Amino acid sequence: MKRALIAVITITFCITMMFGTALAADLKALNFEANTVMAKIGKDKVIVKAVKAQNKKGMTLNDIKAMDKKWKAEKGLADYQKALIDNECGQRLRELWRGSTYIAEIFVMDNMGANVCMTEKTGDYWQGDEAKFVKSFNGARGAVFVDEVELMDVIKVEVSQVSVPVIHKGEAIGAITIGVYVGNVK
Repeated sequence: MKRALIAVITITFCITMMFGTALAADLKALNFEANTVMAKIGKDKVIVKAVKAQNKKGMTLNDIKAMDKKWKAEKGLADYQKALIDNECGQRLRELWRGSTYIAEIFVMDNMGANVCMTEKTGDYWQGDEAKFVKSFNGARGAVFVDEVELMDVIKVEVSQVSVPVIHKGEAIGAITIGVYVGNVK
């Protein structure tokens, strides 16, 4: 699994370097890799286990929105946020990430779009109202979603977020978003 993800990222990076940002921004190649390789990450046993456990907690949307408000107000990295980086699922994400300089971030969401684990702190706790979750969870049907390329102003690179469903017994139980570097700003 790790080799497959690194291969996808390497291919994307090579296309970018060979043909420039314009071709990388054409998400056709990334869509292909997202549907054939990255989607398999959504069946990873550690990730599925973590999402199932989070879903069993039965958090309400009000609980999630309250945590989202608290999350956004944090200036640094609070212990409850760090716990989502250090848990078994977060460790698994870092295993998948290790060795690749082409992944900006990876995070996993439950069936409501709340964070389950991540490689680094996300901007918010609840992704449930964003396309990355809505389109990849797809009403528990699951689908691969490759978002448009966006500029990360702070580090001056272009990133596309690839989101895939977390699948258990043929049904989406959550989603994963992988931020992929696709080009540098000149």
